[in-house]
Amino acid sequence: QLLGVLLAAASNFLISVSLNIQKCAHLRLVCQAEQKPYYMSKLWWCGITLLGLGEVGNFTAYGFAPITLVAPLGCVSVIGSAFISVFFLKKTTRTADILGGTLAITGMCLLVTFAPNVRQELTARQVQNYLVSWPFLVYSILEIIIFCILLYFYKRKAVKHIVVLLMMVALLASLTVIAVKAVSSMIVLSVKGKMQLTCSVFYIMIVLMATSCAFQIKFLNQAAHLYEATAVVPINFMFFTTSAIISGVIFYQEFQTAALLSVFMFLFGCLLSFLGVIIIARNKKEEHLQIPFIDCGHIPGQKLTGKVQPDSHSSCYGTLNKEDDSVKRQS
Repeated sequence: QLLGVLLAAASNFLISVSLNIQKCAHLRLVCQAEQKPYYMSKLWWCGITLLGLGEVGNFTAYGFAPITLVAPLGCVSVIGSAFISVFFLKKTTRTADILGGTLAITGMCLLVTFAPNVRQELTARQVQNYLVSWPFLVYSILEIIIFCILLYFYKRKAVKHIVVLLMMVALLASLTVIAVKAVSSMIVLSVKGKMQLTCSVFYIMIVLMATSCAFQIKFLNQAAHLYEATAVVPINFMFFTTSAIISGVIFYQEFQTAALLSVFMFLFGCLLSFLGVIIIARNKKEEHLQIPFIDCGHIPGQKLTGKVQPDSHSSCYGTLNKEDDSVKRQS
């Protein structure tokens, strides 16, 4: 279980580094005189490579640690991104970042300390038994009903509210983490010599993982397109973590033997992590690269070397003044 925790924490840290490297690559390309596609940048590919390594590490972590422990550790990427951006993007560290990071780290310590200690070796037969257990069947029916209601408002009523979009993402994410946990655990057991890859449930879980992940990305991308990242990141983290914990409790019965105090402290740790992520993301504006002046020195045939600053607040911005126009007509 300790190996899973270390893998999850390191993987999320790599993801935060990769996101900052990609952002830095995009900003460098925009500032260049000769515009090139982002996929021509070596720095961008470095970020993508780190992102792939982070996702593989997260996938592997589910084979060594319970879902209820791996999923909340996603806040490492939020904390890491807030502080790594100081080095890559030359941002300033805010008081809110320090406070939010302290709360999130405290919450993670409680999560690791009071997380359920369950047996992680999942065989294909155990996964089959979980799939037909009555708690999961009831949970699946309720989830399908809620998802269909949300999808009706999304399709028929054209409701694109952030809560609707991210709620659908969370419902799909609960299936994704169940499938990822099953696939990762069966691969780990197969590597150890207990072959599980010949069972049909392994491939069923792969199909479930790929399908739910594809639709999850679709709705998440739309939410990121319509709303600011400062709203999408904390809400998606809270919804995803909550749905992952619920699916781990119901499908894999991870809190079945846990004491009441451990459950309370674990939930308190989740609450602190949620609060820390909200504080870090709050009031953090998106950066847009702007060119506020026209450099006449770079225009062929112009001898001026100064910079002309257009008055964008003027009512005649981009056109001739009416007085000037009338003078020209008279002349």
